[in-house]
Amino acid sequence: MDANLLNTIKALALRQKPLITVAAEAAPKAASFEPGQRFQGSVQAEVSHGMFRVRIGGQIVQMQLPASIRIGDTVALQVVATQPRLVFSMSASTNPLSTPEQLSSTSRLLSALSQQQPDKAYVRAAQKTPLWPLQQTPESGKLADLLRDALSNSGLFYESHQAQWLRGARSTAQLLQEPQNQPPAQTRSAAATAAAGSPDKGGQLVSSAPEDRLASIPEHLQPLVQQQLNALETRQMLWQGNIWPGQTMQWEIHEQAAQAPAADGERQWATQLQLNLPRLGPVAAMLRFGGNGLSVKLDVGTAAARAELGGASANLLAVLAENGITVTNMLVTQHAAAQ
Repeated sequence: MDANLLNTIKALALRQKPLITVAAEAAPKAASFEPGQRFQGSVQAEVSHGMFRVRIGGQIVQMQLPASIRIGDTVALQVVATQPRLVFSMSASTNPLSTPEQLSSTSRLLSALSQQQPDKAYVRAAQKTPLWPLQQTPESGKLADLLRDALSNSGLFYESHQAQWLRGARSTAQLLQEPQNQPPAQTRSAAATAAAGSPDKGGQLVSSAPEDRLASIPEHLQPLVQQQLNALETRQMLWQGNIWPGQTMQWEIHEQAAQAPAADGERQWATQLQLNLPRLGPVAAMLRFGGNGLSVKLDVGTAAARAELGGASANLLAVLAENGITVTNMLVTQHAAAQ
């Protein structure tokens, strides 16, 4: 396994710092806290599964903490926001009794992942509501923004979004929308939906490693972490969901080898959209992005669809040019019928 991937696994397993929102029914006076303040919290009791009573700055608050936390632990907390809710980030936990267990779990995680074949990350829409719920023709610009947000908020990019938040480029409210900061039940539900939509997985995101391979990561985040590792290793991801009423779509993104010598640090990406449209039938749009511009290939199932899209390709090229996108190649093909 690649050394960079191993380092990433360790970071995910040992240093993930999900935001912790104080329970509304037990929130202290926000005026007692200021963003940036650091506290040592003392875990007093477990109120319910995963919900703990913690003494912070002379006040008792209730908050959801990782599964590894035990009564009597000391947790290092930093105030992230006070409005509209009091939010902390947890940077460390002093728990001598559980440290060997955590290290052992992490070693099992590394061993298990090194023995299995990584696959692309499958991201399924967290809700069944179409991205464009209106019964009218989608506006391409707004639909593109909705697709971007659906992938961005999937949790795959949480660590990079944390870095953006530290630089002030992402708000706390945006970070709180991601699965890592959602209640365990909601995150488990989304993960189950993603698993059910993953082809050739038999309903399981991971099936080849021992059952305790991710014991050092909270249970409800384990499928998501596996998705992150798959995306890091394969440089591939697949989003599936309803984009407007009655219309599903598969959207694949992957990094590709450069077709020509590329500048230092330049990456080339390819994306493919697959739809089964009411009038045109199955359509696959393949787009490759490089330093010279965009290459477009549209693949359809019938001669009629090929003729219609071929006739409309000039309009597509004009729209792309108006938006400053240089198209290096445009092709409309018809795939052979299955025998």
